[in-house]
Amino acid sequence: MPASGPAFFLSMNIYLDESGDLGFSFKKPYRKGGSSRFLTITFLIIPKELSKHPKRIVRKLYKKKERSTNKEIKGSRLSENDKIYIAERTVKLLEKHPDIKIMAITVNKRKVKKHIRNDPNKLYNYMISLVLPKKIKQQKIITLIPDERSIKVASGNSLIDYLQIKLWFELNSETVIEYYPLESHTSLNLQYIDWISYIIWKRYEDKESKVLDILKKRIELHQLFF
Repeated sequence: MPASGPAFFLSMNIYLDESGDLGFSFKKPYRKGGSSRFLTITFLIIPKELSKHPKRIVRKLYKKKERSTNKEIKGSRLSENDKIYIAERTVKLLEKHPDIKIMAITVNKRKVKKHIRNDPNKLYNYMISLVLPKKIKQQKIITLIPDERSIKVASGNSLIDYLQIKLWFELNSETVIEYYPLESHTSLNLQYIDWISYIIWKRYEDKESKVLDILKKRIELHQLFF
């Protein structure tokens, strides 16, 4: 499992998306009135000059399905064959371009303490702070690009402040974070990381394993409260 951060580049993009939700209603099954049992946040850390490569995977899948990229396919709409195709292409991409990194953190929400559940924003920000700062602390400028319709974009400013403080004061880093949310239908790289996030999350939420078994040798996986 890769552990080292990306090499130094003048500017890096980080696309992030999540699968699952931040609710804590567990009396009913998920999809039948209850909350998801797990939440996965996934990151595509990529030098700007390499940003075209994940987009190619997205375009090729749309072409295979004879769909226009103007009509976004969410991770939940992917077939098993689609997910296998994405996973296999991703492994090849990461082998060819080791400066592109994918990592994810998944929380077992049923083990989150009750007082934390009252402010899920802090849980979301903490999850990101556990894995991201150490990966980017050598970079000069980072552009953080979430889906504008993400469940946590409303807390974007607090997240950036939180990460910036951790980088500057705890890690003695000079990294500057820029925040640039986009709507996923306008960004193929956001669509791509949505697909990867969904594949990872499905392993935990629905015990699906086949596709993640393809991916996990090239991506970095973290767990919280397991």
